[in-house]
Amino acid sequence: MKAIVRNLDNQDVGEIELNEAVFGVEVRSDLLHRMVRWQLAKRRSGNHKTKIISEISGTTKKPYRQKGTGRARQGSLRSPQFRGGAVIFGPVVRSHAHSLNKKVRRQALRAALTAKQSAGKLMVLEAAKTETHKTKALVGKFKALGIESALVIDGANLDTNFALAARNLPSIDVLPEAGANVYDILRRDTLILTRSAVEQLEARLK
Repeated sequence: MKAIVRNLDNQDVGEIELNEAVFGVEVRSDLLHRMVRWQLAKRRSGNHKTKIISEISGTTKKPYRQKGTGRARQGSLRSPQFRGGAVIFGPVVRSHAHSLNKKVRRQALRAALTAKQSAGKLMVLEAAKTETHKTKALVGKFKALGIESALVIDGANLDTNFALAARNLPSIDVLPEAGANVYDILRRDTLILTRSAVEQLEARLK
């Protein structure tokens, strides 16, 4: 399949052939769902924790004698039944990450690229480069392209001016080709690939 290549001035500068094995596969929502869950679980810090009885600050003295008081026996004021005591079966520091086969991850990325292509939300740029690092100049170019929310994926080396100009835009993300991922592709309305990004993604995924 062919796609029109534009520049940042919204001018057509040619065409590019998109590989069917990367941009024309079956869009499986189950794979996309598994991939997004895998990414978000891996991102979690997992540092939420409650204190067990040995970590509670307080006395170790037995509150009162074992027998003769008419009350239930108690061994510590740090026990869960007392105010300020321990928490039973509370969360502990752990990793939330789980495994997902590499083949599944690759196929999910192909499905995400295909989803944007089939929905008409894929745009190919000749290059993501600007002469200035000013955000205002880039906003005008995106407005001319009709872009409000987008993920821009460039080749291995990002243009410094373009990256600096885009980082102040809350609805625009810029990533190198190696950072292309399903979650960021799906969370933005439009996917913008440079010509070099298309070539590198096809070499990586075909």
